[in-house]
Amino acid sequence: MTIKGEKKFSYAVLVLPAVLIYLVVVAFPTIFSIMLSLTDYNGGKIFGADNLHFVGFRSYEWMLFNDPSKAFYTALRNNMYIVAVSVFGQIPLGFILAYILTRKLIKRGGGFFQTMIFLPNVISPVIIGVLFKNFVYNRDSVYMEIVRFFDPSAEFTLNNTPMIPVLVVILWMFTGFYMIIFLANMQRIDPSIIEAARIDGASESRVLWHIILPAMTNVIVTSSILAISGSLRTFDLIYVMTSGGPAGQTRVLSIYMYEQAFQGSANYPMANAISTVMVLISIALIIITRAVGNIFNDKEV
Repeated sequence: MTIKGEKKFSYAVLVLPAVLIYLVVVAFPTIFSIMLSLTDYNGGKIFGADNLHFVGFRSYEWMLFNDPSKAFYTALRNNMYIVAVSVFGQIPLGFILAYILTRKLIKRGGGFFQTMIFLPNVISPVIIGVLFKNFVYNRDSVYMEIVRFFDPSAEFTLNNTPMIPVLVVILWMFTGFYMIIFLANMQRIDPSIIEAARIDGASESRVLWHIILPAMTNVIVTSSILAISGSLRTFDLIYVMTSGGPAGQTRVLSIYMYEQAFQGSANYPMANAISTVMVLISIALIIITRAVGNIFNDKEV
C-alpha cells in the first residue's frame, strides 16, 4: 500500500466511528420520523405491522389547515416570541454585559457580577420552573399577593398575558450564557488596537462600533443560530411552569408534540409531523440568519 493509500485508510478508520454514530443517532431517527409522519401508525408493532399504511401528508394537512383549534399556530406564535426574546433580548444584553466587563466600565466587583449573571445557567431549568411557578403562577404566590395589594380587580391579569412571565424567565435565565461567549471572544481582540484608537481620539462608542462589533460579527451570527435552535426546542422550563396552560396559551411546539405523542389517544404521525416542521422552521431561520451575517461581512470587506 502506498503512502497516499495509507493516509486515506487511516482517515477512513478515524472518521468511520463518528459517521456511524451520526447515522445511528441523528440520520436514521430523522428519516424514520419523517416516514412515520406520512403513515397512519397508532401504536404497537411497526415493522411488518398490518395497521401501518402510507397516507401521505394527511397529518400535515390537518395540522396546518383543518385543525379548528389552530393549536399549531398558537404554539408556533409562542415559539416565535421565544425566538425574538432570545435573538433580540438575550444576545444584545449578553453583548452589552460582556462589553462592560471587558472594558472594565465597572471598576469593582466585575467577577462577582459575571458569576451572578451566569449563575442561572448552572441551575436546572426544572428547578427554576418550579421556583417561578410558585412565585408567579400559584394563586397564593408572592406575585399575586403584590397584584392584589395594588389592584384587587387585577387578580386574573396573568390569564390574559401568560407568556410574559415565561419570556421574562427565559430572558433572565440564558442571557449569561451569551455573555460568556461574547466575553471570551472580546478578550481575544488585541488590546493594542483599542488603545491605539483611544490615543488617536476615538470615543468609547467609536471603539465599540468600528472595532469590537466588526470583530464579533461571526460570533453574533453563531450565537443567533444557537438561540434559534434552542428556542424551538424549549420544553422543560415551560412544561414545569405552565404545562402549556392556561387553555393552551403558553403551549409551544415541543409541548404540542409531547401532547400528541404521550397524552390522551396517542397520535404518533402528528407528533412526528410537528417535529419535522420544527426542523424545517429551524433550518429556514438559520439560513436567513447566515444570509444576514454574510451581508454584514461583505459590507465590512
